[in-house]
Amino acid sequence: MEPVRKVEGRAYPWGAKNIDTDVIIPAHWLKTISREGLGKGAFESVRAEPGNLFDDPRYAGAPVLVAGENFGCGSSREHAAWALADLGIKAVIAPSFSDIFSGNAFKNGIVTVVLPQEAIDRLVEVAKTDEITVDLETMTVTTPFQDRFPFALDPFRRDCLMQGLDEIGLTLARDTAISKFETAATQSRPFVMEGGGNEGFAVAGSGRT
Repeated sequence: MEPVRKVEGRAYPWGAKNIDTDVIIPAHWLKTISREGLGKGAFESVRAEPGNLFDDPRYAGAPVLVAGENFGCGSSREHAAWALADLGIKAVIAPSFSDIFSGNAFKNGIVTVVLPQEAIDRLVEVAKTDEITVDLETMTVTTPFQDRFPFALDPFRRDCLMQGLDEIGLTLARDTAISKFETAATQSRPFVMEGGGNEGFAVAGSGRT
């Protein structure tokens, strides 16, 4: 996972509320286990409408999505986060998110920023003409017009995002500590590390070992 310290660029000025994961990526796209190519199916029902936001050349490749409250509700499909990432979205700003979606987004390197509705309304207007910046170092969302909206983020998630650490990365980062533990455990409890079961232990009342 690539480190995310700052996301800046054009943003999709959507603002739609209660967008569920079926809107983000329809169920018939879930047959794949690959993260690649799902951007083509992202917001398929919305993109079926002429003149839709996601096919507007002004926002092509936009790394930020400004959405409404309860974004990512519905089923827990991680494909929703995969689809957004494949579309090029690295940050979603909304008044609230589904907890499961927020967790899936974090695991896939997408920043979920919670801001009040007034800030969302302002960002939707700015995004129609100008860029938006999400800065994890200063924990702010800013615009070229001196707008500055501070946001909160779980410290652990913030650190992981800035270092580019997913669950595998976190485990590998502790490789030395894990190896030391396994070596010490093998030396102090060889019957556990090498036995792999109950071999060698007496079974109470059975007369067997």
